[in-house]
Amino acid sequence: MLVKTYCAAVNGLEVTTVTCEVSLSKGVMFHLTGLGDTAVKESYDRIKAAITNNNICFPTMDITVNLSPADLKKEGSSYDLPLAIGILASNGDVCTDKLKDYMLVGELGLGGDLQPVRGALPIAIKARKDKFKGLIVPKNNVREAAVVNNLEVYGMETITDVIAFLNSQEQFEPYVTDTRKEFFSHQASSDLDMEDVRGQESVKRALEVSAAGGHNMIMIGPPGSGKSMLAKRLPGILPPLSLAESLETTQIHSIAGKTDRNTSLIYQRPFRSPHHTISQVGLAGGTSKAMPGEVSLAHNGVLFLDELTEFNRATLEILRQPLEDRKITITRANYTVEYPCSFMLVASMNPCPCGYYGDPQHNCTCTPGQINRYLSKISGPLLDRIDIHCEIQAVPFAQLSQLKPGEPSAVIRERVVRARKIQEERFRPFKGVHCNAQMTERMLHQFAEPDESSLDLLRMAMERLKLSARAYNRILKVARTIADLEGSEKVQSQHIAEAVGYRNLDRGDWAERGI
Repeated sequence: MLVKTYCAAVNGLEVTTVTCEVSLSKGVMFHLTGLGDTAVKESYDRIKAAITNNNICFPTMDITVNLSPADLKKEGSSYDLPLAIGILASNGDVCTDKLKDYMLVGELGLGGDLQPVRGALPIAIKARKDKFKGLIVPKNNVREAAVVNNLEVYGMETITDVIAFLNSQEQFEPYVTDTRKEFFSHQASSDLDMEDVRGQESVKRALEVSAAGGHNMIMIGPPGSGKSMLAKRLPGILPPLSLAESLETTQIHSIAGKTDRNTSLIYQRPFRSPHHTISQVGLAGGTSKAMPGEVSLAHNGVLFLDELTEFNRATLEILRQPLEDRKITITRANYTVEYPCSFMLVASMNPCPCGYYGDPQHNCTCTPGQINRYLSKISGPLLDRIDIHCEIQAVPFAQLSQLKPGEPSAVIRERVVRARKIQEERFRPFKGVHCNAQMTERMLHQFAEPDESSLDLLRMAMERLKLSARAYNRILKVARTIADLEGSEKVQSQHIAEAVGYRNLDRGDWAERGI
């Protein structure tokens, strides 16, 4: 008897419906076709044990299974459940009436329990798109999959529950959640608040400008000056995630298997902080299973690279294209996938190998040559994509103990949100442009052209401070953001002056002077 069940193959953000065709005939062999990987081929042993351990007679016949489309590579253990149900249905143990209406995914334990799988959310979206009535998933995946409306989602604990449902032996209710209500009720501010940071007002201002315009930022300062502490509080002043952004972000984390089983959506902007020993594949993505890398996991959030100069230079160079295009295409011998990666890059570094170049409280032991070699680990093209360079000094204990708590993140976020709304309205006619950091050359001339006095100030600053030519556009973009924060329609001289102060690493004399 030929039976068809339905599941899905996830390849990046692209999901393909897979038909599991099962046929029984005389014999004792098991045949699997359809480009299944090792995990799929091993499913027979898990399925047989799960069925036998639940006191169900496993058919002693020749079993032929085809996963269609046969030319699409199938990876992972999520095919266990549809294969098991197909085998039982072919043997007459499961009614076939409901099989055409439901997509099934799930890994089987040897006792018949259903284990969670990756990609439940994009699979649910595909099931609704293909007009399936419902989706059956492991119970640990049900909250994630139930985000998709107009689709019945059932969370099952064991294979016997699935059999009872398909045979109409028991009544099961689909999991129901109010996505919008749950999303907005959990969209609270982060536990990390800017008011916990004492002092460092100039750095907080730079972070506010960075958040308001979506600008990439680098902080340079000695150890213990608070670079990591400040960076971790950046998501708290960024505009809250929209529901569309949350869905897109959750899909990426679902594919990587990094979603929280107790929540249905990602409510806060991601903050990813990979260690400096990360590989190129870990950063960009593209393992043997086409998993997203850190640049994609940081989509709609922040990618924080602490101790930037300790990263492998070849690894850092991978960031150049994603920072420019806000998407990354990963091509391997057996697949090509594309992931979105629109993130803010925030980096921190010491000013020299010992960390104390220019620190008034410590003596630097590095030679000028060592300092230059240390700084040269960051390439010019990568530095060109970082709009704001901010120097930071450690706050002395005498001042640290006297300073009052800083401004709360919620207050800063209000100003950032107002500035972002101005930019959204400005760039409404331009597809794919949402903030000042994404402006093109033509947009700069249209929206950030300085007046005569501001242009004179910029010209003088570039000559005196020996600023490079690449700093010109970055200064205008940042100045436009500063003007938006003040509600100014025009870019004025004070905005240019502040923006010039955020280009420290472009100064020709930076490595020869104290910080």
